[in-house]
Amino acid sequence: MSITLLQPGAAQDGLARRVIADLPAALAAERARLAPWLAVALGLGVLLYFQLEAEPPREVLWLAPPLLALATWTAMRRPLLGWALGLAAAMALGFASARWQAERQPPMPELPRGATIVTARVAAVELLPEGQRLTLEAPRFDGGDAQARHIRIRLKADDPARPQPGDQVRIRAMVRPPAAPAHPGAWDFQRAAWFSGLGGNGFALGRAEVLPGEAGAPLLAGLRATIEARVAEALPGAAGAVAAALLTGGQSAIPPADLAAMRDSGLAHLLSVSGLHIAIVMGLSFTVIRLLIALLPGLALRLPGKAIAALGALALGGLYMLLTGGAVPMQRSFAMAALATLALLTGRRAISLRAWALAAAAVLLLQPAALLGASFQMSFAAVLALIAGWEWLRPRLPQVGSGEGRWRRRLALAAFGVVATSVLAGAATTPFGLHHFGRLQLYGVAANALAVPLTSAVVMPAGMAAVALMPFGLESLALAPMGWGVEAILAVARWVAAWPGAAVSAPPIPAWGLGLCALGLLWLCLWATTWRLLAIPLLALGLASGAWQRPPDILVSADARLIAVRAGEDLALQRASGASALVRDTWLRLHGVAEPVALPRSGTLAEGAVDCRPGACTIQSGPNGPRAILLRGDPPAEACAAAAVVVSAEPVRGRCAARVVDRFAVWRNGVHAIWLEPGGVRVLSDREARGARPWVPPVPLPRGTPSADPPAPTE
Repeated sequence: MSITLLQPGAAQDGLARRVIADLPAALAAERARLAPWLAVALGLGVLLYFQLEAEPPREVLWLAPPLLALATWTAMRRPLLGWALGLAAAMALGFASARWQAERQPPMPELPRGATIVTARVAAVELLPEGQRLTLEAPRFDGGDAQARHIRIRLKADDPARPQPGDQVRIRAMVRPPAAPAHPGAWDFQRAAWFSGLGGNGFALGRAEVLPGEAGAPLLAGLRATIEARVAEALPGAAGAVAAALLTGGQSAIPPADLAAMRDSGLAHLLSVSGLHIAIVMGLSFTVIRLLIALLPGLALRLPGKAIAALGALALGGLYMLLTGGAVPMQRSFAMAALATLALLTGRRAISLRAWALAAAAVLLLQPAALLGASFQMSFAAVLALIAGWEWLRPRLPQVGSGEGRWRRRLALAAFGVVATSVLAGAATTPFGLHHFGRLQLYGVAANALAVPLTSAVVMPAGMAAVALMPFGLESLALAPMGWGVEAILAVARWVAAWPGAAVSAPPIPAWGLGLCALGLLWLCLWATTWRLLAIPLLALGLASGAWQRPPDILVSADARLIAVRAGEDLALQRASGASALVRDTWLRLHGVAEPVALPRSGTLAEGAVDCRPGACTIQSGPNGPRAILLRGDPPAEACAAAAVVVSAEPVRGRCAARVVDRFAVWRNGVHAIWLEPGGVRVLSDREARGARPWVPPVPLPRGTPSADPPAPTE
């Protein structure tokens, strides 16, 4: 269909009228593609809620029902107008769902300031490279009341205790609340904890005392712990940790070096159980169940073997999802698998964009906060690209045919499918990887071409057989070949990760750039006619948005133990004992820097842009730009006289008249980012960036104030 608004040479005069006049025809040509946009609108409503600086009134919860009713009534008479109203209704529903989910979460507990005795029930046990980490339900601190939120405690590496889910434990530990963002706009651990029910993290100071529980282990938690222990016993080392991760979803026991190799080679998705894994589980289950029915003629003639095998495979896929913890990619995969099973039973298409949209809507309504995470974004982006790519490629692929050379053509198409899948999924997830991690994996296609067939043909089938043999104590028969397959995958990961430039650090694209990329991807994949090509400039602009993103000139951590100064292409750090390595690494990714340089006690950096003298450093982004002073030790009295902003790791206490970011400022309002711009200084604190939201802790009060938070720092 020819659409006037896309024809080159259209006069600018009256362009708006042409667009409006041609829009109904364009949408009519896309009639079969309109429904998935309702899921997009639902996500947009969720995103709008999380962009607010304060909680909206509760009345917004009642906006969605009348809009949904109006959209339904209108759609029966004027479908396009009904669809437009449906977009508004879906946005309102997403907004209300996020607002309701935030409101129903229990409050954060008031954690002890020092060492405490924690008594709680073990909900889950995670194996670590050294030691264990426990998830504890209804914890009590020093014999107090049970808390509504769970906490996580890392046991000492030499602790001989082996608690199991359902046991009661008593541990002397330090417990701290979830961390604030590493810089304004960074990943919000406190928001994630608010929606996940986490109340704090800590580490044991002594050995754990274990008592048998009375209520029994939580559902599937005991089975998960048993599988991990049996796999670790049969396959010690990294191979066992990866094998256990594929069967139970827990990656905490994988050595950091092997995790890095999997990430840098583009194989990290194999560790995050999702679509590939559940497809293998359900595909093998379907084949085995149908084969068993076919082997019994009495059953095969009387029962619908295909339907029974499909339902049995779906049930086993659901069990696998629960066993692996039900992460967002698994929820998406299982939702689409359920829709595919329904389609198979009713004779409809198993995989479609509508199935993708229904799966996205289901996850967003159940877990609205998942939209902000890399897991949701990358998982749904990859599947969207694969579905749309398959729809475009299917009529263009050659037929296998029959006769001589049939198997060669089939193998060639299979190899092309592996490469095309890796290319499509890698391209779709690149913007999200740049935004969240600031890294590009350049050789992912080569690594996946070797590792994915191993996973599909050897590792996962052997793992399923091992689980089936565990009740009989024969799991080692299947774990041995599984271990060989995992070792081969790890060898591929280490080999590819060692190639020159395998993982390139790059400045992350900003949130608005990611939004353009997401809109471009949706526009390209959800539409079918030629106006989908309008997505190309959106994608290009989004990917290039990092060039317009100017990182802060100065960063001060929430405990003032870490201060970063941008010095040309480098990042100079002033680091005190106990500074967070996670914050440091996040700052490096923000600036696109692999390694920092030390801020000198005396000397200059970046051709004098940073000039350090005993007692103070002067930072200036340009010859005529504003000046910042970093006070250090005992600075001279005149140090901050000409400064637009003063930075100090210790309280300044009125010694300077300029804007001050010191230890008191970050204690009250979190990490601070400072830009030295030609028009003046811009200072943004974490509290200003996040606003007054339920997951943002209140401003702490000084020592001695009623209901005070942790005491103010002292000199």
